[in-house]
Amino acid sequence: MFTSEGKVQQNMEDISLPYYSASDIGLTVIWDRKTYFVIQLESQFMGEVCGLCGNFDGNGENDFTTRSGLVVSSPLEFANSWKGDSSCSDVDKLVDACEEAPHRDHWAKMKCNIINGDTFKECHSKVEPRLFYENCVKDTCACDTGGDCECFCSAVAAYAQACNEADVLISWRSPEICPVFCDYYNHDDCLWHYHPGTPETYQTCSNYFLHVPKLEGKL
Repeated sequence: MFTSEGKVQQNMEDISLPYYSASDIGLTVIWDRKTYFVIQLESQFMGEVCGLCGNFDGNGENDFTTRSGLVVSSPLEFANSWKGDSSCSDVDKLVDACEEAPHRDHWAKMKCNIINGDTFKECHSKVEPRLFYENCVKDTCACDTGGDCECFCSAVAAYAQACNEADVLISWRSPEICPVFCDYYNHDDCLWHYHPGTPETYQTCSNYFLHVPKLEGKL
């Protein structure tokens, strides 16, 4: 379980969790200590796991498999079956965040429509945007007590990441939408800039002088 200090508890002991943690069994956890959390497994675990994250068999249709092995359609039935403590009462209502915060509904849909619009049009044929848009709206409606921009940006970034994995790199951030301020203030003559994908080579302090042309003649 996570603690308020940004740690996890394992066998009742607090363990610090960095932004990136990889184990020797093929499990990787990435967390920005805010709204972005990813669990990655290596291919040998395909179809060999179960729980709230699904069974990792490549078929999203059977991810709602209960603890007893029954595939269900209700997210509540699925989630309740995986309670860590059986003495906890079942959740009996699925809360619609936009119904709970109707004043944010229009704003959330307007902001999240970037996923359906021209910005990501090259990706639409590779990665279906509907579920990403719906999740974006839910998350953006739900963040009503601070961090609303983080929730929106993380939701859009999730679709951008899926596009990256489908070999479609989308440069969607700008000074107006989820900016990378360190890059915004980094002018054209600087050595590095934010890129939506991983560049083939990195320009760093250690290799900078390898790319500086020689000065010929006398000083």
